[in-house]
Amino acid sequence: MIPLRLSEIAALTGGALHGQDTVVTGGVEFDSRKIGPGGLFAAFVGEKVDGHDFAAAATANGAVGIIGSRAVGGVSTIVVPDVREALGGLARAVLDRLPDVTVIGVTGSSGKTSTKDMIAQLLQRIGPTIAPAGSFNNELGLPYTVLQATDKTRFLVLEMGARGPGHITYLCGIAPPRIGVVINVGVAHVGEFGSTAAIAKAKSELVRALPADGIAVLNGDDPQVAAMAELTSAEVQLVHVPDDVELDEFGRPAFTFDGQPVTLALRGAHQVGNALLAAAVARRCGLAQDEIHKGLTELKLISARRMDVFDRADGVTVIDDSYNANPDSTAAALRSLVGLGRSRRTIAVLGYHAELGASEREGHAEVGALAAALGVDVVIAVGESAAPILDGAASVRSWEGESVLVSDQAAAISAVRQRLRPGDVVLVKGSRYRTWDVADNLRADS
Repeated sequence: MIPLRLSEIAALTGGALHGQDTVVTGGVEFDSRKIGPGGLFAAFVGEKVDGHDFAAAATANGAVGIIGSRAVGGVSTIVVPDVREALGGLARAVLDRLPDVTVIGVTGSSGKTSTKDMIAQLLQRIGPTIAPAGSFNNELGLPYTVLQATDKTRFLVLEMGARGPGHITYLCGIAPPRIGVVINVGVAHVGEFGSTAAIAKAKSELVRALPADGIAVLNGDDPQVAAMAELTSAEVQLVHVPDDVELDEFGRPAFTFDGQPVTLALRGAHQVGNALLAAAVARRCGLAQDEIHKGLTELKLISARRMDVFDRADGVTVIDDSYNANPDSTAAALRSLVGLGRSRRTIAVLGYHAELGASEREGHAEVGALAAALGVDVVIAVGESAAPILDGAASVRSWEGESVLVSDQAAAISAVRQRLRPGDVVLVKGSRYRTWDVADNLRADS
């Protein structure tokens, strides 16, 4: 973060400073273990833990003060009515003091984190870029990311998520984007929005927030995204995936871009669209064509548990895509599984897909039907809530694979172990219900 006195931060956030007025020269953290010299510790009151109780630990690690909802004895404290809102206000104030920073907002029902990571890798070739690994895409994570910017930062790549109308508008108020990227509109969070039309409207808040001299980079292959071109006064670029995408034996997509062949080091055909959106942003930001081509071939996995492919000593290949799941992202992962598993036996370990609302059973069944239609050899559903996956698989009468329902992650590990053969390809996918335990267990033998 840019250096600011505690008294300045108090004024910017509508807070009151209790204690000594010193200068914050480090970053803002809400984990006392991560705070560094000159940092500011944000103390939140949770259901089980009160961050104010860790103020002493934070100062011992170098924090010069805290921002919280009550004063802490012996520690310089900025007391504010709402810590989360205060961080949002502070982030906007810091960004206003960095007029040379280009803000890129990224949203979509799936692929936000991977696309954000790709954009950041390409822009890093131009200048200092902030885009932390992981999904810091809500009203806490986004300001946390903004507050990492300094006077040397040139690009700020921000993932913007939404679980309801107005969420992205709120995030854009904290960090007004110059470039907006919309990847897709799917059924993720449909249980909270009620319909894909409502999801599309929420995602379009990013496009609507762009200034007239901004740029909207849109997935032209998604009709609901392409239609957002009519909702902005900014320049619009529609991005299309070429028809010549092919996967090599390692599941890496090859295609033609600007008349030249490109092969991504990442796995899965669905990565091509994400990469081309990133390339469009990089070009608009001034990256030369030859550097874009080179950058595309050198893209790496940055955020964990997103199409993380590893090989074990016994020839088993594991696709750890277990960070989160919805029917759209699982469909892409299943296609990657089958593409990578050509002439090999395939196993899909699929957990519960959250936030589907009234579409929950249908969404799970569609996933199972696709797995069967693609010819996955073994489908393991984890937990009763995921059982409709197996109903969907059974609806494909031509499928000759095996379906298994297990109660939890331990049972899933046992089921995979019992069936695993050298050379198999295993996909692990689920909605943050520790489905990654299966991947971690398989990794232990790699």
